[in-house]
Amino acid sequence: MKKIILSALAVMAFGLANAQDVKFGVKGGLNLSNFSGDTEGVDLKSKAGFHVGGFAEIKLSDKFAIQPELLYSTQGPKAVNQMGEDENGITYTGDVCFNLSYINVPVMFKYYVAEKFNIEAGPQIGFLTSAKMKTTIDGFNGSNEMDVKDIFESIDFGLNLGAGYDFTDHFSADIRYNLGLANIAKTEDGDDSKLHNGVFSLSVGYKF
Repeated sequence: MKKIILSALAVMAFGLANAQDVKFGVKGGLNLSNFSGDTEGVDLKSKAGFHVGGFAEIKLSDKFAIQPELLYSTQGPKAVNQMGEDENGITYTGDVCFNLSYINVPVMFKYYVAEKFNIEAGPQIGFLTSAKMKTTIDGFNGSNEMDVKDIFESIDFGLNLGAGYDFTDHFSADIRYNLGLANIAKTEDGDDSKLHNGVFSLSVGYKF
């Protein structure tokens, strides 16, 4: 992981040294997130969230740019119609929401296929800041929330793919998919189950 961070810093340093133009900005938008991997028997549905943060667009030429970002992101899916049984043998059904929060650091490589339209790809590292599980039982009022941060890995790693459009010199929008590559589930010895984040995001940004 240290090599990944050092490589990202080296890319940014190279970009700044060779930049024709650097613009800073803020961005935010909606997430639609889910888990993939060993989820058999669990009916997972994508859940809406949000992201917000800042970025720097480092133009290397008219066609190429590097864009490091720092984003706060809420993620996690919803498991619906789950069945359980209490100590008295009574069966119940309910929904479980996984509410995870990350500080994500993407480094995007952008190619402008037209003057205002670009395609982008790049790695992302994420740092888990909180993880809670909210449970609601059918037929009962209220819900129960518990901290489950200890069952998830504290660091995530993935690949982002997307596209963006600059409406003006200041306003832009992009759509992106984050493919989680790291196993975010903490497992014990002998347990090879895997869980990955997957997030669609739609953003609007403002460049200063």
